[in-house]
Amino acid sequence: MPEHTVTARLRLSGLCFLLQILTIILFAVFARYRPESSPGLCSQQPNCSWRSQDSGLQHPRSRAVHLQVLLGFGLLVAFLSRYGLGSVASSILLVAFAIQWAVLIQGFLYSFLNGKIYVGAQSMVGADFCAAAVLISTGAVLGRVNPIQMLLLTLLGVTLCALNEYVLLGLMGVNDSGGSLTVHTFGAYFGLMVSRILHQPHKDKRKTQQEDTGQQPDVFAVVGTICLWIFWPGFASATTVRNDAEPWVVLNVYFSLAASTLATFVLSPILCEESTVRVVQIQDATLASVAVMGMAGEMLVTPFGALSAGFLAGLIPPLGFRFLTPVLRSRLKIQDACGVHNVHGLPGVLGALLGTLLTALATADAYGGRLELVFPLVAQGSRTVTDQALGQLCALPITLLLATLGGIVTG
Repeated sequence: MPEHTVTARLRLSGLCFLLQILTIILFAVFARYRPESSPGLCSQQPNCSWRSQDSGLQHPRSRAVHLQVLLGFGLLVAFLSRYGLGSVASSILLVAFAIQWAVLIQGFLYSFLNGKIYVGAQSMVGADFCAAAVLISTGAVLGRVNPIQMLLLTLLGVTLCALNEYVLLGLMGVNDSGGSLTVHTFGAYFGLMVSRILHQPHKDKRKTQQEDTGQQPDVFAVVGTICLWIFWPGFASATTVRNDAEPWVVLNVYFSLAASTLATFVLSPILCEESTVRVVQIQDATLASVAVMGMAGEMLVTPFGALSAGFLAGLIPPLGFRFLTPVLRSRLKIQDACGVHNVHGLPGVLGALLGTLLTALATADAYGGRLELVFPLVAQGSRTVTDQALGQLCALPITLLLATLGGIVTG
């Protein structure tokens, strides 16, 4: 075995050992389980984030989040045959570390009291959301970074992701329960900026020529797409505080998924040279549809709105891969291995704009008792619908700024 291979394996082993020992020590010093009778450390605060509460959390919903991160996101970065099995193994490694690190960082931000972090079931859901954002980021640099670099990317990515969502959800009172901004947009543009800094002209050209697809990646795409359909409604609804807010999220996500799939069969046969639509293309459309529903999922989208938004989101990936990806590669020197810009970034931005529009149109008559669940600050009279809509809109440039600067530093 070559000496450099042995050295790399020893470095990976040593880094995993150090990171695990570090997290064990931090958990021993700071982490404690939250008493079951505790209503949440910030339940009385008007801008309390769902990240700090455990009320209304059901085990099947949290299980759906875990399965979606491991199976859905883990398989979504495996469509390149050259990196298929390796990317799945790396995804499991990143999730294992990201969950531990996210629980600590989010705990310091949301539930740090008397020198201790109080961990509950919702802490794991919040950690899974951060892990999902990091997995999206790794899709932009797949095949160009080694496991050691991926772990370092996870360390910084989780920290910045938790900071971004704390600013948006905890300080600004933004509603982004499904993660249009905090998961999809942040993860995509953070990864794209890392890719830009890592640009190496000759190496990138060689890597591009080696990126092919085959039967094995199609199997990964099939499983990943099915997981999206099965588990994403639970993923999107896991952050709703009460069960009576869940049906809107589930229905909106399903309508969006269905429309985006048909959109794939509208454009892909026209724009692609292949005669049949591949499962990978359906997978991209379904991801785009759930990204666009992230912020608006629990709002009053209506079936018509969910179908329309899903259809538009489904058009983005084929158009993006045909026209935008070559521009990113040739003009901006960004090598986007898994197309996260088309699948997560642009749909996430569209989802933020859709959520802002629906917020501006929200009325007490239309929402009834749900207004307090979806827009608690508006229901309490702390801010107007216009103020809430402006807050939702301002969250977009803040996320882009943190993702861009964080990606540059990390790269």
